[in-house]
Amino acid sequence: MKKVILITGASSGMGKETAKTLIQQGHIVYTVARRIEQMQDLKTLGGHPIQMDVTKERDIDNVVNTIISEHGKIDVLWNNAGFGLYGSVEDIPLDEARKQMEVNVFGMAAMTQKVVPYMRKANAGTIINTSSMGGKMYFPMGAWYHASKHAVEGLSDCLRLELKPFNIKVVVLEPGFIATEFGAVLLDNFSKIPKESAYKNMMDKIAKGTADAAKGNGSSKPSVISDAIVKIVNSHNPKTRYKVGKFSVLMPWMRIYLGDKLFDKIVMSQM
Repeated sequence: MKKVILITGASSGMGKETAKTLIQQGHIVYTVARRIEQMQDLKTLGGHPIQMDVTKERDIDNVVNTIISEHGKIDVLWNNAGFGLYGSVEDIPLDEARKQMEVNVFGMAAMTQKVVPYMRKANAGTIINTSSMGGKMYFPMGAWYHASKHAVEGLSDCLRLELKPFNIKVVVLEPGFIATEFGAVLLDNFSKIPKESAYKNMMDKIAKGTADAAKGNGSSKPSVISDAIVKIVNSHNPKTRYKVGKFSVLMPWMRIYLGDKLFDKIVMSQM
């Protein structure tokens, strides 16, 4: 069954690869991101790219109104836009931390608020929120990123119960290590931290680990995400959570069942 699908953060990585698959399957796919020039190939394939910033209400209104005027509905919203801000709590300027929350949490909430009324009217719909295995556990230097993804988890759980009476499904996607631009953005953030930071040694080790993960078998291909999204889109009764990609099951399991102190010891042994 052909569905009208809206994907945020679709200029690269998971969002873009999944959009290609959904377009090829015959769905009507609208992709949004700030970098519209990186979505022109999706237009060639038959997609509908629109420039949008999830932190700007005017942009969101334009996108939602465009889709509704052309198709009268939005069957699936995938809130995928986000980025990783890494650095110590002491070093990261609070303005940067606010930006992290604005994109990863409030941008997702803003999109949801604009789309839900149409899904309620249709008494149908699926909302997919991209969290992370980082929404279930933690690493040093990632306080603001992990805080944002923990917030995504809590918001999604409440939203799922609120929308249940309206037959709207809320699904949380929890990727592990996926070969995307995430690592490059993380390393770019590190480059902005003062070289005299008290946490330089720890940052150097995390940076090396991130670079190593991008090589060989350190990360899963984005195709594992597109496979999961396709399952969700085509399911009448999707699971509430999908753990996908390398370490997505192992790391949260360790966090829950080993306890804080042992998990801390294991993580810090790599520092």
